[in-house]
This record gives sequence, structure tokens and C-alpha cells, in this order.
Amino acid sequence: MTDAYDPASDGAQMSYAREMSYGDYLALEGLLEGQKPLSDAHDEMLFIIQHQTSELWMRLAIHELTAARAGLAGGEIRPVFKMLTRVARIFEQLNGAWDVLRTMTPSEYTAFRDDLGKSSGFQSHQYRRIEFMLGNRNMAMLKVHEHRPALHAALVAEVAEKSLYHVALDRLGAAMGLDFSEHYRMEAPHQAQDAIRDAWARVYETPQEQWELYELAEKLVDLEDYFRRWRFNHVTTVERIIGFKRGTGGTSGVQYLRRMLEVELFPELWQVRGQL
Repeated sequence: MTDAYDPASDGAQMSYAREMSYGDYLALEGLLEGQKPLSDAHDEMLFIIQHQTSELWMRLAIHELTAARAGLAGGEIRPVFKMLTRVARIFEQLNGAWDVLRTMTPSEYTAFRDDLGKSSGFQSHQYRRIEFMLGNRNMAMLKVHEHRPALHAALVAEVAEKSLYHVALDRLGAAMGLDFSEHYRMEAPHQAQDAIRDAWARVYETPQEQWELYELAEKLVDLEDYFRRWRFNHVTTVERIIGFKRGTGGTSGVQYLRRMLEVELFPELWQVRGQL
């Protein structure tokens, strides 16, 4: 039998009374004390952690989308590709979270559902900000956040900014000698426009001539693809756990989520595939 390995013998720092530790850097003490179940139900911890980790991933998505939008606005397109790829992968991780939540049965959820009160995922201000950043802007959803003035103000400020798709269309228009700004709906979801679809078609017909725009278009499609999968898995997870009951926040539940599946963020990029 060999002696137990002592990392100190290999030069590892073992005392952190005066040094920053792993837990200090990540603020783990506060993070790991943030799970406070309101019931004795075993599965409530799963429910809390699944949603908290999803919010952390969404915080990173906002960080990446903010930088990507600024990069596009400044004409620095290539670095944006990696940021958009990262956001797509973030939604891949969020998709995986539904697989964990689906291990909970309807009876297990019912054991603590009443303790949630009127709280519901559709009240997530970070999710709403992501939607607004991507161009799906529904002003009716602002009312949900009126009780938190700072969060409400942040969403109102977001609406005043061009969406990620708007700045992508600015780059497309600049390359084609066109101006699409008359089609930018700041306070409503983007609607497909023939002129925009035709401009993207020109990019796809001769990709070598506009390779950066061609790659940008595919990165946007990739992002929306993963985003759609996340929405679809959300619907199936909710249907599996609560069936067609109303949501805790008063929405129609599965019916409400199915309506969200109809939303297209970058419609012209999907339409052009049938035009080539």
C-alpha cells in the first residue's frame, strides 16, 4: 500500500487564509446557499437548480449577444462568428437541462407546485431580454416586470436599441448598397420582407463574393435552430409533467408555449432556402 498523496509535496498551495481560493473567486458560498425549497418535496431541489443554472447560462448568452451586436455594428464581423457559435452552444446546454427536468413525474411536481405561487418561467427578465435582443419584441411582456423598476428599465432600454438582426441587416445593406432601416420594427417582432430575402438570396447564390455575410447568415440560422429546439423541448417537458393544465403564472401552459414555436427570428434566412 502506498502512502496517501500530499499535493503540498508537489508544490500545491494548501493554505488559503490569505490567498484567494477557488470558492472565493466563484463566490460559491452565496451561490450554493441560494437554493431554498419551500416544501419538503425531494424534487423541488431539482426544479430550483435546473432553473437557476438556466439563468446563469442565459446571463452568458446576454454577455455574448451584447458583444456580438457591438461587433457587427462596428464592422468587426469575423470575431462575431465565434460569439454566435457560443450562444448556439449555450442553447444546446439549455436543451440538455430539460432532459434532467424530465426525470420528474407529474405526481412529484404536484407535491410542491402550490408552493410556487404565481411564479413562472415566462417571468424571466433575462429570457425576455434575449428575445428582445434577437428581435422578438412583445411590449405586452414588459408589464410582468413593472414591480422591479431597474429590470423594467433595462428592458425598455433594450427596445430602444437595434436588435442583433437589425445590425446584421445593416451589414447586408452596406454590402449591397441598400438600406433596410425602414423595415426595422423596434417595438414589435420583425416581419419578413421580400427585399431582405432577395438580398440574402444574392449572398447565397454567390457565396465566394460575400463570404463573411454568407457565414454570418449561417451562424444566425444555427443560433435560431438551437433556440427553436430549446423552445420545442420546453413544450414537450411541460406537457410531460403537467399535461394541459394552466401554468403557475396563469398562462394557458402548453398552448401558450406552442404559440411561441410559431415565432421566426430571422424569417428571410429560412425563406431563402426555398428560393435557391
